[in-house]
Amino acid sequence: MAEEARAAEEARLEEERAEAESARRAAAERQAEEERTAAEQAKRDAAAKATRDAEARAAQTPTLRESMTPVAPDLTEEEQPAPQEKRGLLGRLMGRAAPKTVVRRTLDDDMLEQLEELLITADMGVDTALRVTANMAEGRFGKKLSVAEIKELMADEITRIMDPVARPLPLYPKKPQVVLVVGVNGSGKTTTIGKLASQFRAAGKKVVIAAGDTFRAAAVEQLQVWGDRAGVPVLTAPQGSDPASLAFDAMGKAQADGADLLLIDTAGRLQNRSDLMEELAKIVRVIRKKDESAPHNTLLVLDATTGQNALNQVKVFQEISDVSGLVMTKLDGTAKGGVLVALADKFGLPIHAIGVGEQIDDLQPFDPQEFADALVGYER
Repeated sequence: MAEEARAAEEARLEEERAEAESARRAAAERQAEEERTAAEQAKRDAAAKATRDAEARAAQTPTLRESMTPVAPDLTEEEQPAPQEKRGLLGRLMGRAAPKTVVRRTLDDDMLEQLEELLITADMGVDTALRVTANMAEGRFGKKLSVAEIKELMADEITRIMDPVARPLPLYPKKPQVVLVVGVNGSGKTTTIGKLASQFRAAGKKVVIAAGDTFRAAAVEQLQVWGDRAGVPVLTAPQGSDPASLAFDAMGKAQADGADLLLIDTAGRLQNRSDLMEELAKIVRVIRKKDESAPHNTLLVLDATTGQNALNQVKVFQEISDVSGLVMTKLDGTAKGGVLVALADKFGLPIHAIGVGEQIDDLQPFDPQEFADALVGYER
């Protein structure tokens, strides 16, 4: 009986130990599950905070120039009075000059990351932003630099990228020099043609315009206004008619008149790429019946406010037509302008001019240093 009692007691103790172990494991699993849930929630909270912080930073940096204003903790010297508003391209392109402050900041990884973010928010793109900041850091990493020195370095690196592509629209002795102007609707194509015609006419050149965007009556009417203003003939055709036929007639008139330049407007319908490709190809074919070397220039007009989308437009139009140079418009408004640096870095196409307003002299030759200084808010 004693042995049976001991066996029963041992069985009872074993059962209690098993129950205790089971309860311990269950408690451990509950605790682990609670910890996993808390960790996942913390990750979600951190991601949400990072997104909010990024959105807040983007909202606080509408332009690169404004973003370069230093924060208070980095100040080591007295803040100087704000400079007078700079006029001309710098003032119109980027607005009122930023307050000039004298600071010292260490050019370290954290600083370079901040500069990269600023360049990206200015529509420069990741690859170009990294290239600019890497070149800035070369030989200077770890040194303390003033904000003015940082701006100067950044402007110099941007200028270095832009210098090789800053070229005026070439003029040839061949008459007429045929300039085919392409771009999406709304990019400022028609206005650019009018301004070019007026400026060439003022320089003593004989110009003819062909209103080849026969699908938009407004484009034809706008060109006629510019033509009247500049004293330049504008050839038109009924709405919806064949642009290639108009281009052929314009070639004949330009040759008969002894014109120096023939500017041909085209329709810009990227949503119908196959139609656009065929239409442009047909225009080229028919004008080559008059001159095998035409067109002598294919000018792509881009709207600066489209930001990084301008890169895709260049790619598409390069596939459609042999783009020989760029004009960027609408740099006087909310455009940040950095995409022009990305275009130069990626495609290397000549940049002939930039548009900074609606007046005729607001289509200006592209000056890389002036543009770079305006972009970062640096005054030499």
